[in-house]
Amino acid sequence: QVQLVESGGGSVQAGGSLRLSCAASGGTFSHYYMVWFRQAPGKEREFVAFVNRGGGSTYYGDSVKGRFTASRDNTKNAVYLQMNNLNRGETDIYYCTASESGFSHRAEEYQCWGKGTQVTVSS
Repeated sequence: QVQLVESGGGSVQAGGSLRLSCAASGGTFSHYYMVWFRQAPGKEREFVAFVNRGGGSTYYGDSVKGRFTASRDNTKNAVYLQMNNLNRGETDIYYCTASESGFSHRAEEYQCWGKGTQVTVSS
């Protein structure tokens, strides 16, 4: 099973940008669909972005469309999330996950998760 490690989180002012990374190991990375979720304390994990196996197709949650860009580099076994124009409501822990079977908006459909990376947006 693939292991995932997120990085790149931190503190940023509202309107700022961050780039998250997720490094994969232990599997054939190009076999996996990659998905980003985020979670605030006391809330369910929310779908953020999807990247297909080749990286040529992406899909986003409505709240991040036009501001976030997901990409992947199969030569580096990594997936990325470029986040622009962040707002305070996006202070969350961001997680990546992987699936060989397909895509779902539902976090409970995924078994493999990293530990997440904290993003804090201040005014």
